[in-house]
Amino acid sequence: MPYERLKAYEGRPAVSGRGPDPVNIPMIRHWCEAMGHTGPDRAGTDPVAPATMLQAWTLGGLSGGAGERSRAYEELLGLLEGAGCTAVVATDCEQEYLRPLRPGDVITFEEVIESVSPRKTTALGTGHFLTTRTEIRADGELAGIHRFRVLRYAPRPRPTAPPAPAPAPRRPRPVINRDNAGFWDGVAAHRLLIQRCGDCGKLRFPWLPGCGDCGSARWSAVEASGAGTVFSYVVMHHPPFPAFEPPYAVGLIELAEGVRMISNVIGVEPERIRIGMPVSLEFVRVDEDLELPFFRAHEPHEPHEASGARS
Repeated sequence: MPYERLKAYEGRPAVSGRGPDPVNIPMIRHWCEAMGHTGPDRAGTDPVAPATMLQAWTLGGLSGGAGERSRAYEELLGLLEGAGCTAVVATDCEQEYLRPLRPGDVITFEEVIESVSPRKTTALGTGHFLTTRTEIRADGELAGIHRFRVLRYAPRPRPTAPPAPAPAPRRPRPVINRDNAGFWDGVAAHRLLIQRCGDCGKLRFPWLPGCGDCGSARWSAVEASGAGTVFSYVVMHHPPFPAFEPPYAVGLIELAEGVRMISNVIGVEPERIRIGMPVSLEFVRVDEDLELPFFRAHEPHEPHEASGARS
């Protein structure tokens, strides 16, 4: 298909609609509780919705979308599917915050087709990157801009010949950058490090460049004891993933210091894990050059103490 046919849809409307509910305190509270956010602007008589909730106010929920697709958008998707691009995967999004959202704000949004890339070849297959730009308004005033990019692609055909033996799968490598390098230095030294704000003293995890409570960029590293409890968990059965043997448990661990982190829960059968179960830290070597902090669960009658044990 000539690329010019796809590019002609750039700038045309995609979806428009109205948020199913005005900005409201219960949804702000549930979001903050789920994210562990306790900033002073989220409570009191004049709460402000966290900026990263921007898209949440436009979602229709399980009953369906809050807006309707335009004819142009349906035509574009039809052309892509006709060209064999029947699969889709989200790649990234960008958000710009222009105005705080407060309870009572009525949300409307307009989404346009911002760009369609030339045909690209990726590890998944060949296709086009489709970017939409959504302007989100509160009581008619522009409050934020949300860009969302997906890859519409033709899946690679399955090989007909048996593939060569693959090397043993390895766990995904952590992404280490200047903001979290200190944490991984601690893991290498068998120390579980969290951050303490240099101004208000608030402990935080995961590692961030600034304090979510007071905004200060000053901080120091504090070694956690490694003791904690299971705050929540899931047991993964399907789909299978290389280097992970199901069933396995992934827990949200509340450390004794009050912060929470996600890691594997080991030491008991996954079906025996319960919320509130005590856990202790272990550093586990998962392959030849990667160690990770795991948490060993303990039955109520089982004595335990936090340690930096290696497995």
